[in-house]
Amino acid sequence: MTVTLADVAARARVSPATVSRVLNGNYPVAASTRERVLRAVDDLDYVLNGPASSLAAATSDLVGILVNDIADPFFGIMAGAAQTEIGGPGDGSGRAGGEKLAVVCNTGGSPARELTYLTLLQRQRAAAVILTGGAVEDPAHQAAMAAKLAKLADAGTKVVLCGRPPLPEGEAVVAALAFDNRGGGRRLTEHLLTLGHRRIGYVAGPVERTTTRHRLEGHRDAMAAAGLYGDDTTVEGRLANGRDEDRLTVHGPYDRRSGYDATLELLRREPEVTAIVAANDTVALGASAAIRDRGLRIPEDISVAGFDDLPFSVDAVPALTTVRLPLFEAGARAGRLAMGKETPPPGGIATIAAELMVRGSTAPPRK
Repeated sequence: MTVTLADVAARARVSPATVSRVLNGNYPVAASTRERVLRAVDDLDYVLNGPASSLAAATSDLVGILVNDIADPFFGIMAGAAQTEIGGPGDGSGRAGGEKLAVVCNTGGSPARELTYLTLLQRQRAAAVILTGGAVEDPAHQAAMAAKLAKLADAGTKVVLCGRPPLPEGEAVVAALAFDNRGGGRRLTEHLLTLGHRRIGYVAGPVERTTTRHRLEGHRDAMAAAGLYGDDTTVEGRLANGRDEDRLTVHGPYDRRSGYDATLELLRREPEVTAIVAANDTVALGASAAIRDRGLRIPEDISVAGFDDLPFSVDAVPALTTVRLPLFEAGARAGRLAMGKETPPPGGIATIAAELMVRGSTAPPRK
């Protein structure tokens, strides 16, 4: 059943005229009243309609791209690549043809903000929505996301996930392009183990993110396969026993400061660490700075490895060993899928391979 302006007014206990004023934003309304109206709009999933609205068409020319932080190259590269496919090359005349208007929505990593943007895009009858990066592993948020994406899909909005695993209930999603974070994390640690490292610290991302969990699981899978967890008859085993895998792991945001602080903490906990694996390349830069500030050398004293292969990684000194994710290619593919230019993968899910990039920041540990 279609929700009307009158339904919203009844729910918010105001007049239909007040609802109209709040939604149009052209008349002062008390803050408490405005909050009641907006809550009613969200509760009822009311979408503006009518000939006076620019939203009269089934879908608009708008495509939303949700990112955690547009200043982070990880998200900026994907968003920029998607926008090239959404906006199209144009014909040089300044006239819009089949192109869409891409709008980047910066959530700041906030689950509530993510849902708010999806609600706003639903009200604007967005033609498509692209969600980038890892998801928050909170059951309540996952349920709210599944419900919101289903309503978007029912209204004709194409939903594409880019660098994000599929939802448990993924019927509303056109395609989910998931990076092989677990496999990349495993191969990175296997590289360090092959060099002879055994005391390996790990600077992880936020606990609640899928990307964090998958990369850390790959690291721990490699450590366990090497027999470094649970055997306290060896030095390595003593490091690992009693959930020392947690003692040698520090979580924090995906930023440089987190890498710096976490590395100092790891060196305090275990001075014999010979390698640091960072959650991403930005975190790895912070880890490298902390190591140098302690008077240690990279890689002679401590090896450092990152993840993502962001543009600056090869220019770090020494160049950063990392895992390359094809961010631009994934973003462009997400844009094509959102525009209907490319056939979705079988089952709507595609796993994008991660490639190990060995450079000068890793070397065998000193004897």
